Amino acid sequence: MAITTGIVGAAGFAGIELTRLALRHPDLDLRVVTSNELAGTPVAAEYPGFTGATDLAFATHDDPALDACDLVFLAVPHTAALKMAPQLVARGVTVVDLSADFRLKDPAVYERWYATPHTATDLLQRAAFGLPELFPDDLARVAAAHAAGEGVLVACAGCYPTATSLAAAPAVRAGLVRPDAVVVVDAISGVTGAGKKASARTHFCFADENLEAYGVATHRHTPEIEQILGLEGRLVFTPHLAPLNRGLLSTVNLPLAPDAPADAGEIVELYRNFYADDPFVHVLDAGAMPKTSSVAGTNYAHVGLAVNQAARMLVAVGAIDNLGKGAASQAVQCANAVLGLPQTRGLEPISVPV
Repeated sequence: MAITTGIVGAAGFAGIELTRLALRHPDLDLRVVTSNELAGTPVAAEYPGFTGATDLAFATHDDPALDACDLVFLAVPHTAALKMAPQLVARGVTVVDLSADFRLKDPAVYERWYATPHTATDLLQRAAFGLPELFPDDLARVAAAHAAGEGVLVACAGCYPTATSLAAAPAVRAGLVRPDAVVVVDAISGVTGAGKKASARTHFCFADENLEAYGVATHRHTPEIEQILGLEGRLVFTPHLAPLNRGLLSTVNLPLAPDAPADAGEIVELYRNFYADDPFVHVLDAGAMPKTSSVAGTNYAHVGLAVNQAARMLVAVGAIDNLGKGAASQAVQCANAVLGLPQTRGLEPISVPV
C-alpha cells in the first residue's frame, strides 16, 4: 500500500526537488505540498516543469491533510521544525527534517550557533542523524521504532557536512589523521544552496562571473562537521559561492599521522572497503578528482583522494549535488531506510550527462 506523504515547504529549492522525487517514487503517494506564500497556486504554475505531472496545488503549512500523512518531509528554515516536528511525531508520523533544528546533539551548541534556545530537547535525543553511510545504526534504531508503530524523526545532515564528512570520515575513523592537527576544509556550493529568496549575494547580476568566500570562521555547518568527524576545536571550514545552479565540492586537507600510509592507492582501497556496502558513494581511482557535473540530479557522492608526500597531507575531495545528496534525495534515502525499503528506491541511478 502506498505511503501517504506530505512536504512542508515544498516551494523552496530543496522542497520542490523533494516534490519531483516523491512524485516519481513507486511507494509514495504525495498528498499535500505546502507553502504559505503560494497557498492555492498550482505547483505547475510556479514550476512549469511539473506541467502534466501533477495537479497538486500548494496548501498552507497548517493544512489538516498533513495529519493524515504517514510520512512528512520538513523542508523549512531553522526554528520552524522545532514547532512542527514534535506534534507530528506525537501523532505517529515519520518525520524527515531537512533543517538544522535536530542535527546538533548538544542543545547548548545549537543555541550558541543559531542564537535561539532548543525547545524540543527530548525529541532531539531520540532523533536519528540522517547520513546513512556514516550513521546506519542510528537509522536502524528509528526504523525499529517505526516498525513498532511509533512516530520517529530523522534529522538529515546538511549539504556541506555531507560532502565533507563522506570525504574525510574513513581516514579519520581509521586513525590516519594526526589527533592534534587542524583539518582545513575549503568547500564550494552552487547558488541554490542559499535558498530561493534572492539576496545581494545570490542575485544573478552579483553571483554571475563571481566567486567568493562567505561565513568565514562563522558558518553554522562548522559544529555539525565537527560533531560528525569528532574534530571539535580542530576544524577550519571556509565555504564559497560559485555561479552554478547546483553542485557542491568540498576539499578536505587531512594531516597524516606519523604511522599512516602515504600511498594514495592504499588509502583508496581503505575507502572502498569502508563504503563497500554503500551504493551511493563512489571512490575514484587514486589521483582522479570528482566533478559536480558527474553527480548532478542524483544522490551520489564521488570521492577523490591524493597525497601530498612532502607535507604528509591527505587531500580528500567530495562532490555531491547540494539539492540531491545534500538535501532532497538524501532525505528520500533516509525515509527509505526507516520505512524498510531499499535505500536506492525511487532515486535516479544516472546523473545528467551534459
